[in-house]
Amino acid sequence: MIIYQKTKEGFSNDILTNNIDGIISGELKRLAGKRVAPNEIMSFRNSLPFMDKVLQDREIPEDCGISIEYHIPQTSKRVDFIISGSDGQRDNVVIIELKQWSEAKRTAMDGIIETRFHGRSSPTNHPSYQAWSYVAFLNSFNETVLEESIFLQPCAYLHNYPPDNTITHDFYREWLSKAPVFLKPDAVKLRNFIKRFIRYGDKRKTLLRIDKGKLRPSKTLSESLRSMMGGNKEFILIDDQKVVYEMALRLAINSNKKNKRVLIVEGGPGTGKSVVAVNLLVELNKRGCLAQYVTKTSAPREVYFNKLGGFRKMAELKNLFVSSGAFMKTPRNTIPALIVDEAHRLTEKTGFLKMGNNQIREIIDSSLFSVFFIDEDQRVHINDYGECRLIEKFAKMAGARVTKMDLPSQFRCGGSDGYLSWLDQMLQIRQTANETFRSKDFNYDFRVINSPVELRDLIMAQNKENNRARLVAGYCWDWESKNNPEAYDITIPPFDFKMRWNLKSYGPTWIIDPHSVNEIGCIHTCQGLEVDYIGVIIGWDLIFRNGKVLTDPSKRSKDDKSIFGYKKRSREKPDQTRVLLNAIIKNTYRTLMTRGMKGCYVYCMDEGLQDYLKGNTNLSQKRNGPDARTTNYK
Repeated sequence: MIIYQKTKEGFSNDILTNNIDGIISGELKRLAGKRVAPNEIMSFRNSLPFMDKVLQDREIPEDCGISIEYHIPQTSKRVDFIISGSDGQRDNVVIIELKQWSEAKRTAMDGIIETRFHGRSSPTNHPSYQAWSYVAFLNSFNETVLEESIFLQPCAYLHNYPPDNTITHDFYREWLSKAPVFLKPDAVKLRNFIKRFIRYGDKRKTLLRIDKGKLRPSKTLSESLRSMMGGNKEFILIDDQKVVYEMALRLAINSNKKNKRVLIVEGGPGTGKSVVAVNLLVELNKRGCLAQYVTKTSAPREVYFNKLGGFRKMAELKNLFVSSGAFMKTPRNTIPALIVDEAHRLTEKTGFLKMGNNQIREIIDSSLFSVFFIDEDQRVHINDYGECRLIEKFAKMAGARVTKMDLPSQFRCGGSDGYLSWLDQMLQIRQTANETFRSKDFNYDFRVINSPVELRDLIMAQNKENNRARLVAGYCWDWESKNNPEAYDITIPPFDFKMRWNLKSYGPTWIIDPHSVNEIGCIHTCQGLEVDYIGVIIGWDLIFRNGKVLTDPSKRSKDDKSIFGYKKRSREKPDQTRVLLNAIIKNTYRTLMTRGMKGCYVYCMDEGLQDYLKGNTNLSQKRNGPDARTTNYK
């Protein structure tokens, strides 16, 4: 998404208004629905005039393109400053990472430097790595760049930073060679650098072609797993992902019995938690540090086993990818590193028999280093136990030092933080600034569909390209086909709609089986996994009445164990249980509606909810067709 784009002349004129910060923040609000933080506004005000000074050279054409805060497709990342034009032979784009830093400290982590944010020193990407990663991402996923031979050149400009032997230290030479850094006295050097690539104006609207151009299919973790296990770099770690990965590596390698470490990484859907986790698993084992990948849910493990079958022995795979209940009898401090994905799904006890002590405690006690990737808004079961406060509590009990980090950047749902914010607003999970969904602005294909038949047909059509579209539903229909294969589970008679649950036929590998598009999945077979397009049937457990999104646990199927025992809990602790059930049901649909990388299509059994969702999108039409909402079909 292009937030701001003008010629060099137009940019200079905007600088002269002394309101460039207001112009950019206004465009971010208008186009991306984003409230701009005060520190961002300050950075526009302080940094952009420096770039204007650099550009004041007659050899840099007045009609070259200037783009600010360019939103990279498929991510939530924005590029500070872009200059587009030509050297006479090809179209060129210079990507500039702007920093207001005046000092930094070198670290021992690859591509990571330490500087002050909000009054405290924190690790962050070296500016050269950051600029390079944006270029590498565009080169990997934008076919227009490749097919039209557009050359992308990254660099960084730290206009307040005096020369020292930190930011330009030889330790960072790999990234400095790919994306040179220019410091406080280097304005003329940066100007000459730009003139190497931008000699003529941007007649061919280069950035617009990139932004509107073809995108290569996004990689999924399951499809890239075999190559990753072979040591290949399948994913470019951008910004927070790189920082978390390098910090986890350092903590794992330096942990021992006298220096136990626990890392907690919070991140929402699509922020790359699993990508970082698997990269970490591969690299640690490559370095001779035994690491295991831990999940409570079996679906991700079974998908990984399926993808890696024949590449590694199953016994070896089952030692690498393990259940969260595998550490009940493990001696203390015997495993160098445990990487816990979907940590919000951990349970207090293990299995139906409630065995063991406490899963969080067992994992921490068993390992010298443990990292927990967690999103508390994806707790979807009454027994989900994973919380940051509990991980911290048991870490301190074990004598482990705790580090907390975030993964805020979005790489699913079209890379749109706006879609996630809108979803939280619509489900009334939390209030956000995104009250209306605009597919153009959010770069994500969200639709409210008029019938379950239309929804099914749409998913079938999207699945034809590469088997990456699936239909899911809230668990509001009984699993009749479990004992009677001829029976249909999800039936909506007014539309003559009938389909079966997937669990019996495909189990945890439903999301990748080429034939499973004919059946419907649920939260238990898709959490922690992703597709290109997800279709969601919202059952009677979520409705809209009198301005409120309400939940009704009684409409869940008796076969769903997610809220098993809630009636007894409601009698014992009514207020606490009501809050818990409300969160579980809303979190379930939030999770289902964020499985799609490119799009999400929704049909609601409740007409009020259907019209409420439509009323807050750019799809304002009312539902037509048979009325399926007067009866709770099982």
